[in-house]
Amino acid sequence: MDILAKIFIGIVIAIHLYIVYMEMFAWNSLGRKTFGKLIPKEVFPYTKKLANNQGLYNFFLAAGLIWSLLIQDPIWQKNIAIFFLSCVVLAGLYGGITVHKKIFTFQLVPAGVALLIIYINESHVVFGN
Repeated sequence: MDILAKIFIGIVIAIHLYIVYMEMFAWNSLGRKTFGKLIPKEVFPYTKKLANNQGLYNFFLAAGLIWSLLIQDPIWQKNIAIFFLSCVVLAGLYGGITVHKKIFTFQLVPAGVALLIIYINESHVVFGN
């Protein structure tokens, strides 16, 4: 993978680690600040365990993308990155439709750009451009 794809993967990792922190450790403060217009403030203490669970799933996405950057074999590195970026794109698409349109911007777009860069680089290799 080229450096631009790795930069965007790093951005996606940073976003998901932020989400992990918010959902697992700062749900009643940062979570309330982030989702306060969508969720009544009195509900946050009761949804903390649900948010913790979501945070764990976001950790798995970040961990998978970190793993992809550590893989030495270029084919496996690309394939693992594509898998986890695709998971993020699907989660961003679903969240953007069902929760809030901002999720498109913060979750789907960076992962989609990373996938697009990988695809463009791969098509250059395949077609010799």
